[in-house]
This record gives sequence, structure tokens and C-alpha cells, in this order.
Amino acid sequence: MTADLPDFGPDFRWGVSTSAYQIEGAATEGGRGPSTWDTFCAEPGRVLDGDTGIVACDHYHRYGEDVALMRSLGVDTYRFSFSWSRIQPSGQGAVNAEGIGFYDRLVDELLAAGIQPAPTLFHWDTPQPLEDLGGWVHRDITERFADYAALLAARFADRVPLWMTINEPVVLTMMGYAVGAHAPGLQLGFEALPVAHHQLLAHGHAVQALRAGGARSIGLASNHAPVWPASDAPEDVEAAALYDTLINWLFADPVLLGRYPEGFAEAMPGPVASDLEIISTPLDFFGLNHYALTLVGAPSGAADVGATDGIPLPPGLPFEPRKLTGYPETDFGWPVVPEAFGEILQIFRKRYGDRLPPIYITENGCSYADDQQRITYLDGYLRALKAAIDDGLDVRGYFQWSLLDNFEWAAGYSQRFGLVHVDFETLRRTPKASYTWYRDLIAKSRG
Repeated sequence: MTADLPDFGPDFRWGVSTSAYQIEGAATEGGRGPSTWDTFCAEPGRVLDGDTGIVACDHYHRYGEDVALMRSLGVDTYRFSFSWSRIQPSGQGAVNAEGIGFYDRLVDELLAAGIQPAPTLFHWDTPQPLEDLGGWVHRDITERFADYAALLAARFADRVPLWMTINEPVVLTMMGYAVGAHAPGLQLGFEALPVAHHQLLAHGHAVQALRAGGARSIGLASNHAPVWPASDAPEDVEAAALYDTLINWLFADPVLLGRYPEGFAEAMPGPVASDLEIISTPLDFFGLNHYALTLVGAPSGAADVGATDGIPLPPGLPFEPRKLTGYPETDFGWPVVPEAFGEILQIFRKRYGDRLPPIYITENGCSYADDQQRITYLDGYLRALKAAIDDGLDVRGYFQWSLLDNFEWAAGYSQRFGLVHVDFETLRRTPKASYTWYRDLIAKSRG
């Protein structure tokens, strides 16, 4: 399929994405402090099969091998995340020299291989001491995050050309604090809304701190997908619209428009108007993660609905995710709908107009044991992306999720998103057919 895939041109950036807790391992080495995911994994029943990220892919020790894989793949950008607990074990105060030294070595290795580092400051692994002080429910963490961003800028701004602040704040809010399926495992329901606000405020503070520290190009990585109503019935349309607002516009509107969707500002803590001025600090790009759309209807009480990624939602919600039929699914049960990728991009262009900065696709990928299905998925989604670009959308790059099979949060090691197979017993890396396909696609675009 590579031969007839549209050409994205020589200036388009190609990359792969990972995150610290999912691949690094070495959880108790080099002065790293505990994170909420260490605590969560240690609680029986939280993660499938009792899996943990203590070893993961052992990227901490094998980063040279992984950079070599990226170099052979031909990517020009590597999106990874810093472990806040590795750099500041308590989430504040002194820097752990061994921890930040690991990222010094990684950045230098990438640059020597001709690959641009594109780090994310935070990918859900909150230092446990900060969680013990209230975590993202409390405003104080936004100041700690600003300090953390400033020290990273001081250390890396001269070598890192592309920065992201926070990964998918919607997931930490909903899965971590609202329904308790991810760390820190709280079930606050709609009382988790302050978590959304504080992540956005931390993002805004971090943009300012990074820019003051010399960072050149700054964005965030936010997950977005269309929400389809289960039917044309008014109650289904209304339920889908509310869900759409909660998972999409609650997180994008404050950043790009400087305001919350109607009715939500009143639910947020603190001086919201002045906070929004910080939250909407202009970005150099918007990082968009995309995986799967959601079908939503009004509550029905049916036994086979009301779950997200197989995780039951609490009763009494004014909306209900439904199973989308008529489309293939990934091994994670996510519907494969390439046109939904183009749809969310067009929704962004229509909603934000000239307020929308250039876009990077900072994550897109799929979990399959059958690698041919991964190739088919990527082929379809990249064609949809190219069609949106041809229609005038300014998309500068695409970072596939993920380079490696890894620790997939509450699903443990049951899901394989990688272009490279990892044997979790031996940690041996083996490039898959999709790795070769992606390599050939990149080579074609570069001529």
C-alpha cells in the first residue's frame, strides 16, 4: 500500500511517541521518587494481571538501542515524556542529578542520530508526594508545575526545539479522578472538574515558563475525536452534545478561545477569568491526539452500554456511551473509522478559525496482535489526514503511537501498540512489518 500512498512532502515531520512510565522502567533506580502510577499498580486489582511499570521496556537502560531503532526507521522527531518523579522526586525542590542526567544522555543521543527531541513535561505520572498534598484537585500543584517547567527549560531549551506541556488532560481528569480507572484511582464524578481547570492552568503557567526560559516552539498534546449521537432523537442528540463538550471543548476552548463552554466556568475554582488569561497564553502549535470516536445516547439502562474502554461508568450520568456497530475494531475494542480523523480536524478548523495554530498529530495508532491490521489502520488514517491537509488544514507532522509495545496503563501488557515488538520476558526488540511499512512511507515523502 505504500507505493500509492499520497506524498506528504519533504517538509512534513515524521515521528513516534512514547511516555516515561510506559517504557522507562528503572522505577526504583537513579534516585527516582514514587509516582501515582507506582502506587496505583501496587494496589491489588487495579491493573490487569497485576502488571506494573517497574521494568516496562527498560528504556532507561536500553535507550541507545531504541534510538538506533528510530534512526533506522527514518523518523526526524521523537516525542517522549519526562518523568517528573525522576527529575524532582518530591515534585518540588532540588533536582535529582541522576534523573535529569538520564534525559541529558537521551537528548544528546537523539541529536547525534539526527532526531529532534520533542518532550512532554507530564504524561499522567504525578509525583506521589504531590498527590499526597492533594494532587490536581488543589491549586498549589500549578505553581509546582511552573517551577518544574522552568528548570527543564533552563536545562534543555538550547537543545530541544519542540515542547509539549501536558498530555491528554481529559484522560487524567475522567479516568484518574472522576471514575478511578487510572491513577490516582479517585471516584469524584463531576467533582473532578477542578482537576481539568488546574491542569489547564498548569499548562498556561508552563507555556510562560518555557518561553521565558528560551523554548522556541511550545504546544500541548490533547486528545480529541468526534462524538456521534446514537440517533436523531432529541434526547440522544442532547446527551451526545454534553459528552462532546466534556471530552473535547472543555479542554480546547479555554486554550484556544480563552473561555469555557457555556455553563462550565461557574463550576471551576479560583479566579477563573484571570486564570483563563494564563490558560490561553498563545501557542506555537496545537498537538492533537486521535484514536476513536464515541457513539453516545441518552441513558437507557441497557446492560451492554455505559462503558469506556471496557470500564463501567458510574450510574446516574446524563449520557451513555454506546457500542458502534458496522465498523472493524482494534484489539482494544476501539472502532476503526478513518473518516472520523478527518472529521475532527475539520471541526477544529471550523470552530477555531484563525485562532487555531498549526497542528501536529502528536499521537495516533492502534493495538493489534495482527500487524497487517495495523498497516491497514495506518494506511486509512494517514489517507484521511492527507485529505484534510489537501483541503487546506495546516498540519506540520505526524507522530505514530507507539515506537514500542509497552505498559498500557490499566490494561497492563495485554495491548500491543508498537511498531516494534517487545518480548516482556527477555526485553528483546523485534521490528514488525508495520515498522518497515512506516519506514518506507517516510522515505517516499522525503523523495
